[in-house]
Amino acid sequence: METPIGTASVREPTLSAAAEVSPKPHDAARHRPPVRAWLQPTLIALVVVSAFIACYVGLQRDPQPHQVPIAVTGPDLPGDIHQALGDNLEVHPVTDAEAARHALERHDVVAALSTDGPGRLRLEIAGAVGTSTTSAVNNLVDAYAHGAGKHVTTEDVVPLTHFDARGLAGFYMAFGVTLAGFVLGSNALGLTGVLNLRQRFWLLAGASVAIGTVAAIIAGPIMGAVPAPLVPLVLTLTLLAAAAAFTTKLLGTYLGPIGVPVATLVLLTVGNATSGAIIGADLLPAAARAISALLPPGAAVRTITDLSYFNGAHAAGPLITLALWTAIAAVLLGLRPRLMRRRTAAAA
Repeated sequence: METPIGTASVREPTLSAAAEVSPKPHDAARHRPPVRAWLQPTLIALVVVSAFIACYVGLQRDPQPHQVPIAVTGPDLPGDIHQALGDNLEVHPVTDAEAARHALERHDVVAALSTDGPGRLRLEIAGAVGTSTTSAVNNLVDAYAHGAGKHVTTEDVVPLTHFDARGLAGFYMAFGVTLAGFVLGSNALGLTGVLNLRQRFWLLAGASVAIGTVAAIIAGPIMGAVPAPLVPLVLTLTLLAAAAAFTTKLLGTYLGPIGVPVATLVLLTVGNATSGAIIGADLLPAAARAISALLPPGAAVRTITDLSYFNGAHAAGPLITLALWTAIAAVLLGLRPRLMRRRTAAAA
C-alpha cells in the first residue's frame, strides 16, 4: 500500500498553524477587560441620573418659604405680620407706601404690603422674581388677611416681559450657556497634544465671548425674552461660559476620567437646579439655599434678573462670583505644569 507523497509534511504545518491560532487559556484571561472598566462608567451614570432627578424633582416636591423679604408699612402691621407668619417672611418695616415701592423696585424685597383704608390691605409684588416666590407671598398674605378679616388687593408693579410669561427665560439662558461652556471645556481636554497651555486658554476665553454674545443677542434683541441691556448681558453670559469651561477643564485635568462627571454634577445638575429660577431661592431647602448664589448658574440667574427688571441694583455681587470661578480655575490650570515638574523632579 502506497503512502501519498507529502501527506505527513502537509498535515504537520496545518496542525502547528491551528495551534498558533487557538488562544491559550492564560492569554484569554490576560485580555479579559478588568471589572473596573465595566463598573466605573455604569456607576458614574447612575450617580448622575440619581442626582439629576433628586435635584430637579426633589426640590419642587414641597417648596416652603423661608425668610422671604417683604416691606411692610404702618405702626402695627409689621408686628402683626411677623407674629402671624413667623419665619416664613422677613419683614422690613418702612415708613410709607412710597418707601416700600422703592425697596421693591430696587429688589431689596419681593413684595410690599400696606394698609389701603379700613379693613383693606394693598399688596404690591414683583412678578419678575418668579411665580413660585410671588405665589408663596400671595398665599401667606391671603392667609393673614383671612384670619384678620381683611380684604387684599394685589398689583404686580414689576411684571415679566410679554415674551417670558412664565419667567423661565433666564433659567433656559443660563442652562444653555452653562452647557455650552461645559462642552467647550470637555473638548479642550482632548487638545492637550495639539495646543499648548496658552493656546488652550485663548481658545476657552475667545469661545466664551462668542457663546455669551450669541446667547445674549438671541434671547435679547431677537426674541425679546430677556430685556436686559445688551452689553452687561453679554458680559454676564461670557463670564458664565468661561466659568463653566475653565472649571470643567480644571476638574478633568486634576481628577482624570471622573473630572467631567464631577463637572456635570456641580454645574449642570446641582448648579442649575438650585439657581433659584425654577423654584425661588427663598423656597429652597437650607442646604440648597446656602449654595444657590455661590455656584455659577445661580449667580448668573440673579444677574440676568437684576439687569432685566431692577436696573442691575444687586448685579455686582453675582458678577464677582462668576469672575472668581473663572479666575481661580484659570490660575489652578496654569499651575498644573509647574506642579507636575516638581513632582517629577521629586520622584527622580
